[in-house]
Amino acid sequence: MSIFTRAVAAATEAAVVERTITRTRAGRALARRFVAGDSLEAGSRVAAELNRQGLSVSLDHLGEGVTDREGAERATDEYIETLARIPADGLRANISVKLTQLGLSIDAGIAAKAVDRLAMAAAEASATVTIDMEDSSYTQDTIDIYAEAQKRHGNLGVCLQAYLHRTPEDLERLIPLGGHIRLCKGAYVEPAQIAFQSSDDVDAAFARLLIVLMQAPEVRPAVATHDPRLISLTLDLAADRGEKFEFQMLYGVRQNEQLRLAALGEDVRVYVPFGSAWYPYLTRRLGERPANMWFFLRALVGH
Repeated sequence: MSIFTRAVAAATEAAVVERTITRTRAGRALARRFVAGDSLEAGSRVAAELNRQGLSVSLDHLGEGVTDREGAERATDEYIETLARIPADGLRANISVKLTQLGLSIDAGIAAKAVDRLAMAAAEASATVTIDMEDSSYTQDTIDIYAEAQKRHGNLGVCLQAYLHRTPEDLERLIPLGGHIRLCKGAYVEPAQIAFQSSDDVDAAFARLLIVLMQAPEVRPAVATHDPRLISLTLDLAADRGEKFEFQMLYGVRQNEQLRLAALGEDVRVYVPFGSAWYPYLTRRLGERPANMWFFLRALVGH
């Protein structure tokens, strides 16, 4: 995790920074680069346009850290509505969910029941559910809930973060369950005893895990990276893989590369977030690339 990322993460926790970003035209303009809009209708419109360009979509109704049962149930209902819209609007899409949005911050049992509901709704919509990974305090519960739900339903996937020291063991445990596994670098600030700190170490960990994942016929790898070197490595590994895999990239990030890979015949899925709770998501995007922060600062001062 870079010094810049840590600095941005610390700064954006301040209330004055949050107000500056969420209540100014510049902040909202930056959010529109990475978030489809505030509503499911906006998310569906963006998904349909990406489909027309040859790209699949993963719809994410933004939100995390829900601390009341009513909020968790409401989020689950909103995702069920999202799943219903996929066949209704003829979208080539699935959904991505965070378990703290579904009640994990309250009780693991609440989140597990919500995942069961979503898996059954996804089956009716001929879609799948990807469980996102959050900070390390939730990793074990997330893995356990996913594993049990995947055994019951078989139409789920999970995200694993390459920078966590524990991920090789998690990958070994989850590969036999099938489904799809999204491999990403990791976007949360974690201590050295839990996660690799340097970008070189994170990249090396990603490459090691990618080799294992691409050699596993039981699962559909979802390679979540914008890194040209890791994309190239994936394409090299794909030459020896008979089963399908896909690239996953973020809405608003390296759109030309998304289209280039799709034109080569690769499956590319774009992660499309929508909803009013966009601030935590945006701060992670700010921390990943200094250019995002400079764009915001220039807009803030009117240049």
